[in-house]
Amino acid sequence: MIVLKATQDKVLAVLQSVSGIVERRHTLPILANVLIKKTGNAMQLTTSDLEIQIRTTAELGGDTGDFTTTVGARKLIDILKTMPGDQTVSLETQQSKMVLKGGKSRFTLQTLPAEDFPLVQESAAFGPAFSVPQKVLKDLLGQVSFAMAVQDIRYYLNGILFVAEGKQLSLVATDGHRLAFASATLDVEVPKQEVILPRKTVLELQRLLSDASGDNQPVIEMQFANNQAKFTFGGMEFVTKLVEGKFPDYNRVIPRNHSNSVTLGRAPLLASLQRTAIMTSDKFKGVRLSVEPGTLRVASNNAEQEEAMDELDIDYGGDTIEIGFNVTYLIDVLANMSQDMVKIDLQDGNSSALLTIPENDSFKYVVMPMRI
Repeated sequence: MIVLKATQDKVLAVLQSVSGIVERRHTLPILANVLIKKTGNAMQLTTSDLEIQIRTTAELGGDTGDFTTTVGARKLIDILKTMPGDQTVSLETQQSKMVLKGGKSRFTLQTLPAEDFPLVQESAAFGPAFSVPQKVLKDLLGQVSFAMAVQDIRYYLNGILFVAEGKQLSLVATDGHRLAFASATLDVEVPKQEVILPRKTVLELQRLLSDASGDNQPVIEMQFANNQAKFTFGGMEFVTKLVEGKFPDYNRVIPRNHSNSVTLGRAPLLASLQRTAIMTSDKFKGVRLSVEPGTLRVASNNAEQEEAMDELDIDYGGDTIEIGFNVTYLIDVLANMSQDMVKIDLQDGNSSALLTIPENDSFKYVVMPMRI
């Protein structure tokens, strides 16, 4: 049976959309495979890593009929990538193997039985569904994901907190040294829901979401249960386990009423930090910021007694403050913002700083000072 017959670019796009979560090496060999299920003309592709399951449906030609199997996802993609985009490729069944043909090439691939593929058991109690434009969610993820922890023993920090309440969707990420908060307004009222999405899910969503804008921009539908989240968008269904645990109370971390604030150009500040970062020591990455009326000085030095000093003219008339930061934490946030100006609120050399967008409540970034 010819399971599919379509151009290389079409088949590759569908396969790549579900294969981001597939590990090349897994304790369960079948999880390196994609589950192919043909019903009539419709083709359903499913991948899983036991935590996340992605499923998409597409029309990819071939014979009409019912058929299921699993075949190595990465191998299929690697082979397809070597073929021209407009070449017609076909996938045919042959006993317990699959044959991929394109032009004068043919590849025989081993399969594993579909009934052995471990599907994620979907929760029976998903909350109400609500939708946002894909671009909105992609932008929110981009504004906070860099602040997620990586392999922290406090496992609830290795992900992003989603809070949907009323007409607001807020995303929060922190690694204990810094915290990023971003929010957007929803079209519909939703009951309060708080879930923590794992890091891998966040990165996969960022890869898959469209950033098209305009009148009929694509939307993503979300539903949350106690231990699962479900996203539906662009013909795909994405189910993921949630991180269990109590996320820190981010409202207590965000400083209020800092007495000194300075608004300055984001790009000049970013460039200044990137210059002075060159002279920081690899281990500490520390820079000193000295804020005084009219001037911001950025300075760094390293174990070889090399130094860097940079000055920016600023519109500021508050207290003189000297404060140290891990320069990476400042560069990360400035590089992920698109606005021209950034506002920095400071109290003193020992209190955390708050970075925001002037006249805009939807984004907040808190960074702890470091002793230098």
